Amino acid sequence: MKIRGYRECRECGHRWSYYDTGSVACPDCGSLRSVGIDDRKRHTDAPSALDLSDHRNAVDEGSVAAVADDLKRDLREYVRRRGFIRGGDLLDLDDTYLAAHELLHAVDVYVRTRDPTDDERLYVLSLLRNVDAGERPAKDDAPASMAAARGLAYANAVEAYRRDVGTWLDDNPDSEARRTLESLEDRIKRAKALRGDVPLGESEALVRVTKDLAAYLREGDESALVTARDRLARMG
Repeated sequence: MKIRGYRECRECGHRWSYYDTGSVACPDCGSLRSVGIDDRKRHTDAPSALDLSDHRNAVDEGSVAAVADDLKRDLREYVRRRGFIRGGDLLDLDDTYLAAHELLHAVDVYVRTRDPTDDERLYVLSLLRNVDAGERPAKDDAPASMAAARGLAYANAVEAYRRDVGTWLDDNPDSEARRTLESLEDRIKRAKALRGDVPLGESEALVRVTKDLAAYLREGDESALVTARDRLARMG
């Protein structure tokens, strides 16, 4: 949707950014009587911080299974609130968002496994420890049993980003980017149809293509668009 991102309180005159607060209530006096003071711009993101410290502390005292339901609830809420257009500007596909999706799927696989291995436990704990710092494991660190979870997580994350890019392109037409986006959509559909059961290199390539396309759109880097197309061609 398009909104007026900067507001002025009719009660006290305070001005603030809706993009930062996600609320029309005045942060100074609490009044709901405010007015937008700028032009409407496309906006899909919402203020959303990811802090999993309570879950990490709980795992230190117990097990992954014991915190799984609450952890998955918070991860779902985080990814649900996230968007990638902020006041008309296209944001990047960041590693915190990717890792949050991966942890959500990895925990689900872990708790359904009858006898998890040490490698699986360490992998889940590594995600839990680093996700809100914007770090995700390298593809070679993923146990084979977690490959499909990673593949499906990245397909879902890239699909969400692709939707916002499509919306952004409605306002900022670019036929070359649109064609590349359509090719990317075909690869996403394949990965989702296979429930993420694709080679780890392929799921990582989905991410790299998306980041390359974003670099082209955000920075005008035409070489990034060429790289994105080359990666898509190598995926077959």
